[in-house]
Amino acid sequence: MNAGKFAMMLSDKHITDLKKLQHKYSPSDVSEFVLLLRENLFKTLPILDFDGNSLVYLENVVQVRMSSAKVLFNRPRSTVRYSLKAMEDEIHSTLSIENIDSSRESIRKILSGYAPKDESENRLFGMKKGLDFISDPANRITEETLHLLYMMTVGDFLEDENKLEADSYYRQDAVYIMGDQIEHCGLPHDKLSEYMGQLVEFIRCENEMNDLLKGVIIHFYIGYLHPYFDGNGRMARLLHLWVLIQQGYCAALFVPFSNYINATRKKYYQAFTLTEDNAKISGVLDATPFLVYFIEEVYNRFTPLSVAQTDNLAVYEQALSDGLITEKEKSLFNFILAAYGNDEFSTKTLEKDHGHAAYATIRSFVLKFTELGLLGVRKYGNRNKYFVV
Repeated sequence: MNAGKFAMMLSDKHITDLKKLQHKYSPSDVSEFVLLLRENLFKTLPILDFDGNSLVYLENVVQVRMSSAKVLFNRPRSTVRYSLKAMEDEIHSTLSIENIDSSRESIRKILSGYAPKDESENRLFGMKKGLDFISDPANRITEETLHLLYMMTVGDFLEDENKLEADSYYRQDAVYIMGDQIEHCGLPHDKLSEYMGQLVEFIRCENEMNDLLKGVIIHFYIGYLHPYFDGNGRMARLLHLWVLIQQGYCAALFVPFSNYINATRKKYYQAFTLTEDNAKISGVLDATPFLVYFIEEVYNRFTPLSVAQTDNLAVYEQALSDGLITEKEKSLFNFILAAYGNDEFSTKTLEKDHGHAAYATIRSFVLKFTELGLLGVRKYGNRNKYFVV
């Protein structure tokens, strides 16, 4: 293949879809193209496909905007580990992706500290425990802690036929993802311990790969191996978050990843499928299509705190320093930042969701914080709704 054609194919918008490249050029051109990529451009990873070959990706195709990293490094100034509003969205969306019904009201209750009242709310409580677990920097990623996370968020709520054996971290039988036909077969179960051990080693070791891209690779790899009978998607998304938190991206739990995925669910699943379809043509498991999906539809859609929000948080900290804000009011404001974000709330909603302040205290609080310019108010007839400005 001459250099001109190689350059043309390398810059083609269909570079992540080999079937389309075959139609546009030819199967023999694509074979030569892949061979040149293998010799010159593919970056190899220390994790393997089912045939024992290294996964690869095209570094020149996958670029994350620096603003995305900045959003994940700079979390709002709050004493909580994560945003309750973001986690409400995360739990609702990660369950919705797998067509599991969940009520936002129930999620809000569980995140606010209420005890679960039925099996559905027990599952939500399990997700909350999982988010608490991964938000604690002391919980390092090992096969043991990964198993603990799985059991508390998924494993304890499965039907008997989908439960793991008592002494096993992973499934002990084959698993298939079905559509009109078998769309994916998970790794043979007798290899799972070896492959998951390699994955944990990859997570824990320093390497040259960009941290945000590394998180996506790990996300993809859980879906590819399918180490559990059920809950692989939830675990892939939780592990992705956990990896970023461990790497110092302290705002990862203030950004509901699964919200973005749920909004583009069809593209999300297509990215998994396209990666494996390409491998059937090339003989190489190239994760670039999944990386491109996540960069374009998730990472590059993150938006930072506005300048106004940052200025108002400075006003808040000055008022704290001057003794104008009580401990109870500080608790209420931190709760609002975590639970509502930019969403509106009423005094009655705040009283119910917070659960530890009298209505008179809340009424006095919103009036003071509105006067300080930290809360805005919108009137709906004879009702007021408040929001962080």
